[in-house]
Amino acid sequence: TLEKLSRELPALARRAIDAHLAGDHPISAAREGAPAAGVFVTLREADGKLRGCIGSITPAERDVFAETARSAVLAATRDPRFSPVGRAELAALGIEVSVLAPDEPVAGLRDLDPKRYGVIVCGHGGRRGLLLPDIEGVDDAETQVAIARQKAGIAAGEPVRLSRFRVTKAKESSPAA
Repeated sequence: TLEKLSRELPALARRAIDAHLAGDHPISAAREGAPAAGVFVTLREADGKLRGCIGSITPAERDVFAETARSAVLAATRDPRFSPVGRAELAALGIEVSVLAPDEPVAGLRDLDPKRYGVIVCGHGGRRGLLLPDIEGVDDAETQVAIARQKAGIAAGEPVRLSRFRVTKAKESSPAA
């Protein structure tokens, strides 16, 4: 099952980042028979502060393992909100992997629950913003959609299509030492 497989993903994400920061070749992560899915990798400092988060709604790689390795390296090196993670810093970071289930369209805010579902807002011209579920401080659908709009550069009054999705989350029990 995906839940069983996902338990391996945070360690894989750490290995992928470490190999990249060491200048090694990308690790071979794909596994025969593993499902394909969108994946987000979130990096957090010891105090819980966000340090990087990147992923994809639709998979760019052939399975969740390869997708996790790709997203992990991008979260550590390409999140525009942060400077790239340094090799010495990696050991102190916690890693969480969110595997996305397929999204489903919803009629409006009443169909959203930010604790259970992530949200995708789609605006004019293909602009999309996504917010994962169960984020501290995001307690209602209005806040969740407002943040996703902001991420996509969609104004508050602009019409959007909404969809929701569930995730299977796996996080390290504690950062590697």
